[in-house]
Amino acid sequence: MSFEVNLICGGQHTDHRGTLYFVNDFDMSEVKRMYMISHSDTTVRRGWRGHKLEQRWFCVVQGSFELKLVKIDDWDKPDQNLAIETVILSADNPQVIHIPVGYATGFRALVPDSKVMVYADRAIADAKLDDHLYPADYFRWE
Repeated sequence: MSFEVNLICGGQHTDHRGTLYFVNDFDMSEVKRMYMISHSDTTVRRGWRGHKLEQRWFCVVQGSFELKLVKIDDWDKPDQNLAIETVILSADNPQVIHIPVGYATGFRALVPDSKVMVYADRAIADAKLDDHLYPADYFRWE
């Protein structure tokens, strides 16, 4: 990954009781809130949403997602040709991706009924003041 994002890898353990999925190196000490997003349709693109102050972490808990990341150069009118990093996250391969401040994200489910857990380091009252939205087609989505 060429961006400043950090991919935190996990694993799984299976025995006669079932399977345990884990990401033991995910330090949640900065997390203030969490929410889950469910996508039943693989054609729906969610994005673009950026944050100057809030950092977030994404962990797919069901199915898989294609996550697009762009480092914003100008919050009022970003360059529409900024470099985009694509990361595929899957519940079968437990990982948490850390998105630092200064990025916008867009994503879509790769399989129906996928779910992603999102963790944020700001309270919801603060987050409302740091929501920078751009149309789903603002940046190249290839």
